[in-house]
Amino acid sequence: MNQNTIRVAVVGVGEFGRNHARVWSEMEGAELVGVVDSNPERAAQVAAEFKTRVIRDPYALADEKIEAVSLAVPTAEHGPMGCRLLDSGIDVLVEKPMASSVREASGLIASAERAKRILQVGHLERYNSAVVAARKIVSQPMFFEVHRLGVFTPRSLDVDVVYDVMIHDLDILLSLVNASVVDVKAVGIPVITDKNDIAQARIEFASGTVANLTASRVSTEKVRKMRFFQHHEYISIDFSRQDVLRVSVDLQNPQQPINFVKVPTTPEEPLKSELRAFLHAIRTRRAPLVDGAAGLRALELADRVNAGILEHANRVKQGSFDLQEVR
Repeated sequence: MNQNTIRVAVVGVGEFGRNHARVWSEMEGAELVGVVDSNPERAAQVAAEFKTRVIRDPYALADEKIEAVSLAVPTAEHGPMGCRLLDSGIDVLVEKPMASSVREASGLIASAERAKRILQVGHLERYNSAVVAARKIVSQPMFFEVHRLGVFTPRSLDVDVVYDVMIHDLDILLSLVNASVVDVKAVGIPVITDKNDIAQARIEFASGTVANLTASRVSTEKVRKMRFFQHHEYISIDFSRQDVLRVSVDLQNPQQPINFVKVPTTPEEPLKSELRAFLHAIRTRRAPLVDGAAGLRALELADRVNAGILEHANRVKQGSFDLQEVR
């Protein structure tokens, strides 16, 4: 360890937080000083697993000379806890969604600016090597088809599927399409929980770009794919395999008008890339790729999708009443 080593802690060591602790414990240039969790047994178990210690009070981290924190507590605590950590002089990587409301997300951004701290939001798919590679060949995408499906697991049930799952792809869309959103249509259904477990959205941008997204946490299989179409090109991204297929049309070559090219990628666990980027932002004091503003934009669009779901549900409910009256 040397003077450039960043002292870090993980606050909240459930499924996501434990992964943060694992990666931090292996990360060159970082020292995992401790973990914090409201469940003492879980905190002790994770601390022992990754050879660190339990810190009982998250608001005493500054006294421990902690410089940076991965914040992976329930979403409702992101805003209040994140602001206090930032105000105490600690750089924060907050898991997605960055807050439970736009107001709280704006509060996080204000705290980071006031305290001159780094605020990064955990949209780790931005660091997926397939997304990094695809970004280099994006020109003017006009249509997206996105499927993010997973089997049910009892985690992140404090938010519905839009904020838990779909928000990854909303963030990526906003980073790839340089235009404002002009229309959102959506539908969502609770299946296992009392919140929406599956959702579908159609998003239209001012550029004319249209995106269809399906997100589910009650599927029988795991699918993580994004396909988009631009002038004479079709690009397919597989997030799980971290690969990109580029299919292009060459009208000047009638012998072989369609070309299939596998775009080079450098696969790595996205969380490792994300935490390494966080370290770089801490050292350089430059805004990270997924800063507070990016997290806020994704949350605002997720809110619009959720509003579309509510509008559709109310319309269906009203329609059923009308049908009963006709009968």
